[in-house]
Formats: sequence, structure tokens, C-alpha cells
Amino acid sequence: MWFLPVAIIVFTIIVAFPLSKYMTKIMEGKYRAPGIVRWIEERLDTGEQDWKQYTIALLVFNTALFIYGYVILSLQPWMPLNPLHRGLLSPTTIFMTAISFMTNTNLQHYSGDQHFSNFSQIFFCIANFFLSAAVGLCALTGIIRLFRGQKKIGNFFVDMWRVVVYIFLPVAFVVSLVFVQQGMPMTYRSAYQVNTLEPTAMGATDSGQAKQQTIVVGPLAAFVPQKMLGTNGGGFYGMNSAHPMENPTALTNFFTTFAMMIFPFCLVLMYGRMLGRFRHALVIFAVMLVMFIGTIVWAIGFDTLRPNPGLTAHPDARTYTIADANAPGGKRLLALPAVAGLPVDQHLGNLEGKEMRFGTSAGATFAAITVDVTCGAVNAEHDSLTPMASVSPMVGMWLNCIFGGKGVGMINMLLFLVIGIFIAGQMVGRTPEYLGRKIGGREMKLAMIALLVHPIMILMPTGIFAATTWGSGATSNPGPHGFSQMLYQFSSASANNGSAFDGLGVTYGFYNNTSPAPEAKQWDIATGLVMLFSRFLPIIAPIALAAGLGMKKVAPFGPGTLRDDTLTFAFLLGGTVIIIGALLFLPVAALGPLAEHWGPFPFGG
Repeated sequence: MWFLPVAIIVFTIIVAFPLSKYMTKIMEGKYRAPGIVRWIEERLDTGEQDWKQYTIALLVFNTALFIYGYVILSLQPWMPLNPLHRGLLSPTTIFMTAISFMTNTNLQHYSGDQHFSNFSQIFFCIANFFLSAAVGLCALTGIIRLFRGQKKIGNFFVDMWRVVVYIFLPVAFVVSLVFVQQGMPMTYRSAYQVNTLEPTAMGATDSGQAKQQTIVVGPLAAFVPQKMLGTNGGGFYGMNSAHPMENPTALTNFFTTFAMMIFPFCLVLMYGRMLGRFRHALVIFAVMLVMFIGTIVWAIGFDTLRPNPGLTAHPDARTYTIADANAPGGKRLLALPAVAGLPVDQHLGNLEGKEMRFGTSAGATFAAITVDVTCGAVNAEHDSLTPMASVSPMVGMWLNCIFGGKGVGMINMLLFLVIGIFIAGQMVGRTPEYLGRKIGGREMKLAMIALLVHPIMILMPTGIFAATTWGSGATSNPGPHGFSQMLYQFSSASANNGSAFDGLGVTYGFYNNTSPAPEAKQWDIATGLVMLFSRFLPIIAPIALAAGLGMKKVAPFGPGTLRDDTLTFAFLLGGTVIIIGALLFLPVAALGPLAEHWGPFPFGG
């Protein structure tokens, strides 16, 4: 039960310390690359950039990445490696998907094995897995250099090269060897036609011959490592990491979970090493780790250690009132009869939507971790989590700083850190300082802009869709659970996560589809825009914040200076994250999962 999450966390921490030292060496340029690799790197080096030039280069690169992705998907029907003749996706789906992969979100309104050719999987998905994942790491590196007081912070394109070639590729290659050894497919072939054990399982042809099963395959051992290492999460199959070819054994499940955790863990430590303040980074790491463990324990506690409340008996009949303008007194009385429990053995907890090959706690563990590190891969159905268990992944997305993705999670934590220090300084009547530099009004404005983008991009579209048929027409469940489906979708989009409550009807499919999901276009456009704004505003504003703070003079350390490497600072930082997060998102949690759990039926008994 608890062995899996404990083993994964301990193993990742052990690996993170030496790997973070290697990453620091790479990003500091303290290496000597081999001949041809060094020659390419020298061609990319257009000179040192200040923070504005670095940011512009970042935005230009991502614009080119979006155009590249849109073109690749638009040309899919005419590209090679498409023997299954995958057609053209809906233009809105292409728009949404190009943004999704460019922003490292990988929220999928399609099913990879049904809608993508191997050409698209390789040249669109895998390419974005490396390139979009590197953007956040480069942004964090630039911020660290600005905090050190550097006016020139390197070259964005050189940093991209370093991340992709010297960090991502070697680690992904090692992980891919494990996956190949465990039986993960690695082929350019698109499908196999096989006879089923039960001859009529797939039906019969008009002539009475048993139909064969089509098993879609592809270069999964090249696809999955960077899908996880880059915290991308977009699955080759619609079932993602629950599919037996995308995650064939318990060992691959362990390593896919480890892979999505390792770089977010390393980057917190790299932050301290590059700044020369490793104890400060350890405090931040400890705060993140406590929240990380808390979300895992919450998910396992409510989804694995307790029975599914929807299957248990409700022996007493009950009545309750709801608001109704047409009823006397504005209230209408509803009666709920007693409900007998289903004859299901629930000593293993909630088993709905779970892949049981990996153990009873694997689904809940993966669900908590994949949102804490903004990966979005899934090995169980999040829509099948019990209402209280679903709070864990939602909280991970709402806070968006429990390690988070590559670089962006640490950047988001820096926003909470600056705000926490500012509040503490105001409480004791002292000018707040971080890294010996005074935090002023400009820094606070930028921090609040970056911080508030996230809740606005979740709450505003959720409210609009909940109040219109755009939302009600897409939900597969009524009441609070339907609201949770919408809330989760926009939370995932804004947090650059990519997982979903898959009961939501958001798939248009191919452009010639005669029966697409009715509201698919609205969801494509809305989530695409949310991902776009939620990705880049929280990157640009912190870079500007770090530039302003880095240019200030370092104040001398005094008796009133708030130390940033103590237990007191850890409580300040953790309390800031929890209090601000609760103030922003507790009301919608009450309308969604909490209302479903404590509501009248079936979970309120």
C-alpha cells in the first residue's frame, strides 16, 4: 500500500542530488562538448542577451513552435508513416493541440491511437516533448542569473541547446533502455492485425469470417521517456499510461513515475547551487516535499483506504429542500428513499477506473504526483476518483507550485515567496528583502500579476461554461460532479498540466466527423486561450521581477533581516501558499467535490 509511494520518493531524492549538480554544471557552461556538437552550439550563440532580449527570443521561439506544430498536424493526411490513413483533424482541434503541446500542457481533445499517424506522433509530439519542456527550464535559469545581479543573462538559444542535448537526451536514452527491456514497443510499424482468442470477439464480416483485432503500435520507447521526463504527459494512446503497451509492467510504472518527478526535484536544488544558497533551496525543497507527501496521503486515504461511498448502503430515508421560485415559500421538498448497498467487496477501496496490475494504491499515487509536477499523464481514470480523493489533484493544480514542471513550478513558488516575505515585512514594520535586496512596489505588482493570472484563467471560463450550454452540454454527470468536470478541465489547462476528468465531451475528431461532441469547438478555443495566457504571463512577469530586483544594491545583513534558511521561513512560505490557495479556490471546491461528497445523494449518507 505505502511501499510504492515511499520507494518512489526516496529513490527520486537520492538521484536528484547528484543529477542537480550535473545540471548546474551544464547551465553554468562548465563543460567541454565534443567536436560537432560544439560546432553547432557555436553557430547558435548570437551573443549575450539582457533580460528583454532573452524574453523576446523565448517568445519568438514559441511562436515558431506553434506554427511548426499547426503545419505538421494540418499536413497529416499527406505525410508518410500513415498506413492507417489518419485524416485531417478539426481546425479548432489543431489550434488547441498546437497550443497545448507548445505550452508543455499536452491536454488532449483527441485520442492519439485513433487520430494521429506515427509521423505526427514523432515529428509533432516527440519534438514538442523536448523543445517545449526546455523553455521553462531556460526561463528559470535566466531568473537565477538575474537574481545574481547579471545584466547579461546568456543566450536563450544556447540554453535551449544545453537543456535538450546535454540534459534531456542522455537521461531519456537511459530511461528508454529500461522501457525497451521491459517490452515497450519500438517500431515504425503502425498496427498489427491479430486473431483474438475468442474468434467472434471483434464481430464478423458479411461473409461470416471473424474480424481481426487492430493493435496500434509505434515508437513508444522513444515517445514515453521524454513524455514523462519533460512532464508533458500527452499519451500515445487515449488510455495514456494505463495502456499495457505504454506502461507494460510494474517496473515501467515505477520508472514513469520517477521520470516525471526527477527534473522538478532537481531544479529546486539547482536553484540553490547556482545562487550559492543551497540551504535556502533545501528549505524550499522541504516545503514542497511536505505538500507533495500531503497530496499523496490524501489521495490514497480517501480513494484506497476507504470504500466507494457510491456503493455503500444508505439505510435511512431522508428529505431535504432546494431553492425553487415556483414553490410555496421559495423552497421545494425532496425525498430520498433508503438505498441498499451493492454486494461489492470494498476492502481494497475504490476500484472503479483503476489499473490493478500496479497495486491498489498506484492509481491514487500517480494521480497526486502527476498534477504536483504538472505532468498530466495518468495510469487511472481521474473521473472515477471519489469526490474527496479528487480534491488532491485539484489542489495540486490550483497551487501549481508543489515542485511543478521544469522550472515553472519553482518560478511559481518564487511568487509565493516574494509575497510571503512582503507580508511578513509589513507585519513587523520592516522593508521586506529577498537575497539581500529590498522588495518594492514594482516587484509586488509583477508578482501579483503573475499570481492572479492562474485563478482568473480557471474561475472565469469555468463560470461562463457552467452558466451556459457550452458546459452543461458537455458534462456527462449532473450536479456537482458535472461542475467538477468543467472545473478540472480549466484547472488542468491553466496549470499546464494536461490531465482531465474524461467524462467531459470535448472531442470533435476528424474534420469529416458527422457526429462530433456538440460543444467541442467552444472547448477547443477556450482551453487553447487559457493555456496560452497561463503559460507566458507567469513566465514574463517573474523575469521582469527578477531583473528589477537583481539591479538593486545588496543591503547589509542585520539583526532584523529575515533569514531564508530556517524553520521559521519554511512555515512562512508554506503558510503563504496554503492560505492564498484556500482563499482563491475554496469556494469552487465547495461547489464541486465537497458538495458531491457531502451532498444528499449518493455520497452524503
